[in-house]
Amino acid sequence: MARAAQAVIDLAAIRYNFKVARSLAKNARAIAIIKADAYGHGALAVAETLAPYADAFGVACIEEALELRQGGISAPILLLEGFFSADELPIIAENNFWTALHSMYQLEMIGEAKLSQPIHVWPKMDSGMHRLGLNAQELRDVYQQLNEMDNVSEVVLMSHMACADDLEGGMSKRQIAAYDLATLDLQAKQSLANSAAILSDNTSHRDWLRVGLMIYGASPFAVPHAVADQLKPAMCFVTQVIAIREVAAGETVGYGASFNCVTARLIATIAIGYADGYDRHIVSGSAVLVAGQPAKIAGRISMDMVTVDITGLEGIEVGSDVELWGAQLPVAEVAKAASTIAYTLFTGVTKRVPRKYLNKESNTK
Repeated sequence: MARAAQAVIDLAAIRYNFKVARSLAKNARAIAIIKADAYGHGALAVAETLAPYADAFGVACIEEALELRQGGISAPILLLEGFFSADELPIIAENNFWTALHSMYQLEMIGEAKLSQPIHVWPKMDSGMHRLGLNAQELRDVYQQLNEMDNVSEVVLMSHMACADDLEGGMSKRQIAAYDLATLDLQAKQSLANSAAILSDNTSHRDWLRVGLMIYGASPFAVPHAVADQLKPAMCFVTQVIAIREVAAGETVGYGASFNCVTARLIATIAIGYADGYDRHIVSGSAVLVAGQPAKIAGRISMDMVTVDITGLEGIEVGSDVELWGAQLPVAEVAKAASTIAYTLFTGVTKRVPRKYLNKESNTK
């Protein structure tokens, strides 16, 4: 019998969440962001599921895009970090990849490339995040030059919101104002909105949505949000109890003897650990569900196992199911216990954890 740890992915939830994003901006086209192996959910499986609904897919780099092509995905794929060297450009053209452009050196490479067909280019403006992107004047210059190149078939202007998950702050409004000023008279399609912006600011929706975290059913916000809170968790990270023991008062549990049994405790060992992606920074006392009942981590997270205090719970035995996050235990709660974010937990689920897919049947568009 195989080790019980697995990530159960509900593809029906993924379809539902993507449709929610589209419903918020009915006139916009939508890119499904499936970089980092679809945030740990499995890029090919998610792409196949969303193929009838997504207008394109977004990945970080050409290696991720090529894996999708080799898996039979034919839709356009946007390289969100663009290309890193000139030898990628012929591959981009041959495979109908679209590429971001964030620096002037990339413009020169496109102009000099020998391509089988013109490519779609998405110049990125740095509107205030200061990570990647062109300044306002560079964006205007690049836009004009790209429109004069035989190697370019279409130009879409883009930027990225730094604080769209901050519902009270004004950073997004300042970024949008800077972007709008720079692009005032440029006749091009536009893309500004990530998941948080899709949910929080309809002035960011424009022509192309970039739907990321929403797909996977996690809210980008630290506070309640009417729509985000209706998203359906797509990943249920689960395992089983593999041992149960009574630990006497005064004894300790786990590495570093960090969990002290003030009274006698019933301790379950579960088959999961940081080598599976259950973050070592999740603190003792954090929540898990054992046979649907709330329980607490007892001590440190080990590489392959975790100990859980099940004192007072009923019906727990070897083989009982454990939910680490998912439909009943929000990933945001677990992320808070690890002083991190849902993105980190999703992408940290390692390859030794099998993905099990539910509701594979496809719907018509």
